[in-house]
Amino acid sequence: MTVTGLLCLALQLYWWVVLSAIILSWFQVPSDHPVGALKRGVDALTAPVLGPIRRLMPPMRIGGAGLDLSPLVLLVGLRILSRLICT
Repeated sequence: MTVTGLLCLALQLYWWVVLSAIILSWFQVPSDHPVGALKRGVDALTAPVLGPIRRLMPPMRIGGAGLDLSPLVLLVGLRILSRLICT
């Protein structure tokens, strides 16, 4: 496998990690539950990348709730990077 192939695989895997972080964020899971451990692991993998995006683009206020669009921005960025490198 080439370096480009490994990078493409890493980009695809990270895209799925970010998507799972989005889905897991919809649920309140106790930390002692196995899914809670998974959620902590996924958050540990995505926080270093999402943190700077969140600082540049804080959550949008919709009524009393905040809508965090940083994972969506990251997913789009990963797809663009993947298209540039993996084609």
